[in-house]
Order: sequence, then structure tokens, then C-alpha cells
Amino acid sequence: MFRTRCAIAAIATIFAFASAASAQQSLPPMGRPAAPAAPKAATPAAPKAATAASPRAASCHNGASFDRFLAELKQQAVAEGVSERTIAATAPYLIYDQGIVNRDRGQRVFGQLFTEFAGRMAAVYRMQNGQQHIKQYAAAFARAEKEYGVPPAVIAAFWGLESDFGANMGNLPTLKSLVSLAYDCRRSEMFAKETIAALKIIDRGDLHPDEMIGSWAGELGQTQFLPVHYVNYAVDYDGDGRRDLLRSGPDVIGSTANYIANGLKWRRGEPWLEEIKVPANLPWEQTDLSTQLPRSKWAQLGVTYPDGRPLPNDNLAASVLLPMGRTGPAFMAYPNFAAYTEWNNSLIYSTTAGYLASRIAGAAPMRKPAQPVAQLPFNELKELQQLLVRAGYNVGKVDGVLGQQSRIAVKAMQVKYGLPADSWPTAELLARMRGGGTAQAQPAGTVR
Repeated sequence: MFRTRCAIAAIATIFAFASAASAQQSLPPMGRPAAPAAPKAATPAAPKAATAASPRAASCHNGASFDRFLAELKQQAVAEGVSERTIAATAPYLIYDQGIVNRDRGQRVFGQLFTEFAGRMAAVYRMQNGQQHIKQYAAAFARAEKEYGVPPAVIAAFWGLESDFGANMGNLPTLKSLVSLAYDCRRSEMFAKETIAALKIIDRGDLHPDEMIGSWAGELGQTQFLPVHYVNYAVDYDGDGRRDLLRSGPDVIGSTANYIANGLKWRRGEPWLEEIKVPANLPWEQTDLSTQLPRSKWAQLGVTYPDGRPLPNDNLAASVLLPMGRTGPAFMAYPNFAAYTEWNNSLIYSTTAGYLASRIAGAAPMRKPAQPVAQLPFNELKELQQLLVRAGYNVGKVDGVLGQQSRIAVKAMQVKYGLPADSWPTAELLARMRGGGTAQAQPAGTVR
């Protein structure tokens, strides 16, 4: 649930290779349920001492060595209420691992079509597994919906995507990952806070140091909470006196609902994402998350449900979301969809999560595009971003990933050139920006 997921929207694409496997995500072995009674993950022997090879002094810490940095971090933790007993108990685990830092800095970005990603991540088996878990934990889901207003399908979708319901939570020592990333200068302040939060989790008795096994980025549990979110939103739903997001299904359900409701500001009783059918003459410049119109207005413009049924004639605000442009799938994204983009800011991941939740709740599979949707290769998408920057647009990071800022810039340039402004980068747009050169779109199905 790494919201910044390495601070880039790319992470969700990586999710396909590492989320259920991982992040930024991404994921393969298809595990089956492992809820409350799941055995404790095998834990490696505690390190003999905090004497890992000393890293080069980090410039962001005024050249302080790792040992000095760690000593100051421990003092800060004590000042925030962590007991000396916990500091002593966790000392063998607070060691530097350059491999974690290398992994953080060496993340690869994979370009992938939404239909491919969603086809795998929102597969029928995961939908059925989500429905099975809702039945298995019916009381906990009912309680969570009553207390927090979050539908069971929404919780189950995140549960399935993040860890396949506990089957893939990661296998690396959390404290070592956190403190290594805290010493590194890329996101030092963030991970220093996360390290202290992890110590607080131990200090209040929720987990023992050797139980803290998770992803390389320090996320914990079956819905992959960073420690700060664990501290702020984890709840004891099974009544055993601990907030155990590694093994307790009820705790996972209640805690995830609490975070979605209070951390992500879920709006009780409102929809999140619905598939729609758009007319060929829709004013494309009004599509995308940057524009919201009343549902009645979209109905006037010819938007319907996939089977032709009319949209409700009401004032509920909504955006038309076209993750692959005007020839791909189309969705009505409601204010609650913001919870998904906040959970993970990759549009591919967030749309997949919302779609999976709708499937678990009983929606039909989305329609397949009438014809393959062309996709620019990674290197050409990155070139397009560079050209957009030169034209004065802010695309965020020039990384070959179509994030929201890049989509807004693409739309603006499409308007300028008189092209359908559906925010989807095309070979024609790239050719125009090159000055009239030619470009070949990559056929659907190619992953880079």
C-alpha cells in the first residue's frame, strides 16, 4: 500500500511483477487464503550484531556514519514514547542493508496496457476468492461496513491485490528495510518516521521484532500497511488485545476499512467505479479525472451503461475515465475513486482495484475493445514526455509512464493540434510534436 510507492506512479505497473509477488508493485504466484490461522512466516535468525558493512557516510545526515545516525534515531524514538526495552530488543534487527537501497533505486518501469494488467490482476479466480472471503468473514465485513461505511467488495479487492489474501506478504525483515531506507538520502525523513512507527507497533505489543517480515519497502500485513498507517489505523477486531495484520482476518478487515474511511475519506453509500459506453461524438476534452460533471449531464451527452441502459438523471458528480483512450474501456469514476488513486497513484493499479471491487460486488466483466488499442513503445512515450516538457507542460517525472500529469499534458497538446483529446498518447501526436515525422504505434499486447 505504498502510497508514494517509491514516489512514482510506475509502481503499480511493477505491481504486476512484484505486488502479488509485490509494487510498485506487481505480482505472480496465485496463493490461496491464509487468514487468522495461517502459520507464522518463517523468520530468519536474528542478526548477531548490528555490524553490517558500514555504508558511505550519507550527505543528508551531515556526513554522520550509520551508527551515529541510528543512535540519534533511537533517541528520537524514545522521545516519542518508545521504551528502552523495545529499543534494546530491536537492536539486532536495526542494521544497514545496501541491497535494500539498491533495490529501491533500481526499480524498473514496465509499460503495460490496462486491459492486460486488469485481465491478470482482476482475474476470475481473484474475484471468486474475494467473494469467498466475504462469506468466510461475514460478521467482520458486516461490522466494518456498519462502522466505517466501506463495502465488503472494496476491502476484499485491496486484500486480494496486495497479498492474495495473505499468501504473498513479502519475506524480508521489515526493520532492516526501514532503517536502511531511512539512512539513504532519497526519502530519509519519510522512512525515519516509518522506522519509529515500526518500533511503536512492537512497543504496544502488536507484533514482535522477529514477526516483522514483509516487502522490501517496509510494508506489513495482508493489505500491506506502512508502519505509520499501521499505528494510526490498525484495529483489534478479533478481541485478542493485539492488532495483528499478518494473521488475523478480522483485524485485516477492520483496519483496512478504518484506513479507507478515515485515511482516504470514503463517502458512505456512494459508488466508486462503473463501466459505461461512450458515444463516438463525446466531447473528449471533457473526459479524464480532471473534469467532473453531474451524471445527468453525461447522460445528455450520450453516455450510457454498457447494455444501453440510461444513467440516473441526478447530480452525482462523476468523471469519464478512459484508461486507454476513446477506443478502449470506459468507466464512470465517482468521488470515491479518489480513495483508489490515493491508495496507489498509478492509474493502472487504481482502476484495476476499482474494477475488481465492482466484479466482486457482482458487476459483469468489462467489454473487450472492438479492435486492438495501439500503444506507444516505452522509449517513444518517454520522448513524447520530453517534447511536452519542452513545450512548457509539467508531466511530472519523465519516466515513460503515463501518469495523471502526463495525461493532462497530452490532452492539452491534442486540443492544440485538433486531435481527439482523450489523453491517450498516439503515434500521430508524437509525429506532430516531432514536426511532421512519422511514428509507428506499438500493437496492443507488448510489454516493456
